[in-house]
Amino acid sequence: MRHWKVAGGLITSDAGTLLVANRRRDGRIDWTTPGGVVDAGETSLAALSREVREETGLAVSRWIRLCWTTEVEFIDLEMNLLVEVHLADEYDGSLVVDDPDGIVIEAHFLGRDAIDDRLATSPPWVAEPMRAWMQAPWAETRHFGYRARGRSPAEMSAERTDE
Repeated sequence: MRHWKVAGGLITSDAGTLLVANRRRDGRIDWTTPGGVVDAGETSLAALSREVREETGLAVSRWIRLCWTTEVEFIDLEMNLLVEVHLADEYDGSLVVDDPDGIVIEAHFLGRDAIDDRLATSPPWVAEPMRAWMQAPWAETRHFGYRARGRSPAEMSAERTDE
């Protein structure tokens, strides 16, 4: 079983919450919080700060807390994904999309309705926690668990395991 870890950031402004559009290898686009893979030897917050800066041009100077974790067991791919989503308190810079990996193609601060629309193309392990947070943010760290079946995004189905 292969394990990988991703960190995502909740970054807000008067205009809303920041989401990025990711162009995947198969050409599809989905929306997520900015962030990315935590490399070996890197802490989640160091990776998150690096990824946010690379993807959006914003420099987060302070992360205040872990809001939720999501764990996805991809049965057919023999892979396990752990995602940590942290809330930013302070950041500087201008929103500029210049992702060196070429994955992030757009970034916008969005209100709740626009976020809900954008999440229509995102997998449930991304969309459900984000929608729940937008509905009523919580103070304690929450966990979301999923089991996914399928070998490609087009055939992927997922079920919650933490309910």
